[in-house]
Amino acid sequence: MIDTHCHLDFLDDPASARDELGLTGMVCIGASPEHARNAVALAETFPDVWATVGLHPTSSGEDSPDARTDLEALALHPRVVGIGESGLDDYWDDTRRAAQLSAFEWQLDLAARVGKPLVIHVRDKAGQDSAHRGVMDVLAAWPDLPVILHCFSGHPGLRRCGVERGAYFGFAGNTTYKNAREIQEAARTVPLSQLLLETDAPFLAPVPRRGKPNRPGYVRHTLEFVAALRGLEAGELERVTDENARRVYRLPGG
Repeated sequence: MIDTHCHLDFLDDPASARDELGLTGMVCIGASPEHARNAVALAETFPDVWATVGLHPTSSGEDSPDARTDLEALALHPRVVGIGESGLDDYWDDTRRAAQLSAFEWQLDLAARVGKPLVIHVRDKAGQDSAHRGVMDVLAAWPDLPVILHCFSGHPGLRRCGVERGAYFGFAGNTTYKNAREIQEAARTVPLSQLLLETDAPFLAPVPRRGKPNRPGYVRHTLEFVAALRGLEAGELERVTDENARRVYRLPGG
């Protein structure tokens, strides 16, 4: 099974995460210049690890001409399969919207230039949706760019927008949480051909591991939960979501 979104370099022992619960591949997310270099190094070391490179919206303070030069060079690496994670994050009180937008739009352009999908992060405070609306506004100018809505929140407007443009929806461990009704509804209803499974390890461990550091192998708990939501056998959902992952990231195998 493929974990389509994890932060392997945040784990104490990245190598140990590779041989658990039937994992066959992981996409390690490089969400800052430092973590992008780490992700590429891991992808060079392990044949079942691939990388993305980019600038997380909460790291937009690290945006600079030198950072962009470094990330553009890494984006061409043969083990790099996507750009990001990028996007908008209005969760924190010190949101830097102008800096986030600048970094987001630059990464959209970079993804288009290198021909790789953009991994999108979007987060709001409870009861608000300014970041979600902002992402939809920006994406309207890039209708043909492949995008992955990482750790999808279930936002109805972004769900409609994503389905219409053929975006991929990544569902993480928080899909299994008792109060995650909008996420669960999205996981049950988005087109099967647009569904991905991820951990976001070491964050958002699924039930029954909630409250503990997440690991890539725990993606199987989310697989089993989403399969039950959709009335599918876990093996069938694994086959389809792995196929989707290979398609969007252009991974070998199949």
